[in-house]
Amino acid sequence: MKNSSSNQPHDIYIKLIAISIIILLCFFIVKPFLLIILWSILVAVALYPIYQKVINLFKGKKKSLVTSLFILILLALIVTPTINLATAAVESSTTFYQDFHDGNITVPPPAETVKEWPLIGDKIYTAWSQASLNIEGFVIKYKEPISNVFSSLFSSLTGLMGSVFLALFSLIFAGVFMYSADGGYKSSVQFANRLMENKGVEVINMCTSTIRSVVKGILLVAIIQAALAYIGFVIIDLPGAELFAILVLIFAIIQLPPLIAMIPAIAIVFSYADSTPAIIFTIYAIIVSMSDSFLKPILLGKGLQTPMLVILIGALGGMIFMGMLGLFIGPVILAIGYQLYNAWISQTESL
Repeated sequence: MKNSSSNQPHDIYIKLIAISIIILLCFFIVKPFLLIILWSILVAVALYPIYQKVINLFKGKKKSLVTSLFILILLALIVTPTINLATAAVESSTTFYQDFHDGNITVPPPAETVKEWPLIGDKIYTAWSQASLNIEGFVIKYKEPISNVFSSLFSSLTGLMGSVFLALFSLIFAGVFMYSADGGYKSSVQFANRLMENKGVEVINMCTSTIRSVVKGILLVAIIQAALAYIGFVIIDLPGAELFAILVLIFAIIQLPPLIAMIPAIAIVFSYADSTPAIIFTIYAIIVSMSDSFLKPILLGKGLQTPMLVILIGALGGMIFMGMLGLFIGPVILAIGYQLYNAWISQTESL
């Protein structure tokens, strides 16, 4: 009797179908947790150098306890300022709404120097004057644009708070991944070797360095700009400083000039402060907004073989395509594509 071979076409097709079904079922089972798993991996990769230094301080003893304390400290560092900012933002919004409802809101008239602002000076002066004379009439007249602005702001704040809560849960899972990082790294290298023969280590190291570079070059820069802006807001005694700081953070993360978020703050400062401190604050705001121009080249491309432009395009394109998660996945995918292109070009030249 002739033995059937597993290399027969129908045997191969059946195996492919069976494997495809298993993979598909695995995907649907993991799908509800896929986002948090991806975030956890990104957080673990970004924090692992710090985690490794902490573990080395204890010489690897009581690793599970040290890992738990490390995660708890990081959670506290995120939760405490988040709660403070959220509480201050809610209080500011509630106070504003109550004052508006009671008719206690007064808008000081604009200074004559507002007219001298390039391009938009006259329009801002006219709208500002209307608001100072009749705030209720101003709100009624510009109801739709004001509603759109507040709606966009609320959506941005809601999305930011959702990202914060996602980061908190991801941080907990990231602790598990960092605890078993050695096994995860070996498994990733083996998988990459199956995809790209003998280049697993190179590919995985490139992915980890890209993720860490994006964290330092985009998120860290955004946090620095928001912190510096908040310091300026507090010094100048700006009402709703917390809200404006959150706006600066959002604009910096989505790679828009933070100065856009600070222009209303500058206008408010000019309405109540003397000319000299208001001008100094304006200059400070411009410097804070432009600080990313020298921080990003230092942090974004440090230690990378992939050009900074490729990383930046990957971050922007990934965020447009996939949201906040794409901010990290986009550069990794584009960096891998860039390396594949270079490898293909090198092989072509050697022929």
